Amino acid sequence: MSTTQDTSAKFFEYAHPEKLVSTQWLQANLDAPELIILESNEDVLLYETGHIPGARKIDWHTDLNHEVMRDYLSPDDFAALASRLGLTPESTIVIYGDRSNWWAAYAMWVFELFGMTNVHLLDGGRDKWIAEGREITREKPNVAPTNFEVPTRDDAPLRAFRDDIVPHLEAGLPLIDVRSPQEYTGERTHMPDYPQESALRAGHIPGAHSVPWATAANEDGTFKTRAELDEIYRTQLGLGDADDVIAYCRIGERSSHTWFVLKYLLGFTNVRNYDGSWTEWGSLVGAPIVTGAERGSLAEVR
Repeated sequence: MSTTQDTSAKFFEYAHPEKLVSTQWLQANLDAPELIILESNEDVLLYETGHIPGARKIDWHTDLNHEVMRDYLSPDDFAALASRLGLTPESTIVIYGDRSNWWAAYAMWVFELFGMTNVHLLDGGRDKWIAEGREITREKPNVAPTNFEVPTRDDAPLRAFRDDIVPHLEAGLPLIDVRSPQEYTGERTHMPDYPQESALRAGHIPGAHSVPWATAANEDGTFKTRAELDEIYRTQLGLGDADDVIAYCRIGERSSHTWFVLKYLLGFTNVRNYDGSWTEWGSLVGAPIVTGAERGSLAEVR
């Protein structure tokens, strides 16, 4: 099973339909020996309350992040994680989660840093699976560990850093702030339930477009159609196929969702996630910041 073969009509419109699977497809392929299902939730306790049969848990707090530095796990630690999850470089992986898959998209993005490209998202995630009355279980699968070879982590094509941002804006390239409107304008420095992840200052990076991440999702957590997404990002925002795009949010989780939409559903070839995001930028000494609903510009704050 090197690629998925979902026949959902909506998917054929996307630039890379193979990166998304439907609940119907997953139900029909639960017993495929090459398929590995991973659950990555914002609420890391949800897995224990019930999960898709055979799914293995990813705890984004402890599995994907370095214990001390604000960075991702090392290549050695990723190899250990992949071995524990029973992965091989040839595995076909489907990741799903709560909250419209934002943490599932985050896990997918981290996996791609380590060269794991045969990874797919479940459209609608955990909530859609349960809403459709499909089976969940508390039984944890028996996983045979593998001997996963230590990979190379390649940040360059997927990840933006703080020193990339000002040159990016000076070159007139698009930057997308996917946080809530209240975070963008500076009314809040964090999401309501995350005061411990606040920055020292509020507002947005000068020139950033405000396109909240959930704009790309339907109420049931599925992704909007290709036509709807084109309207949001190409027509309204004015993005072009060759644009070098950077997305950011609070710590990189919501912008991973937007990264997935732009790269795989719409086919933009140059999309990076600035995972330092507002918790870094809003606390940097001398970093330019704009408040209010207008995008602003670097010239206004220099």
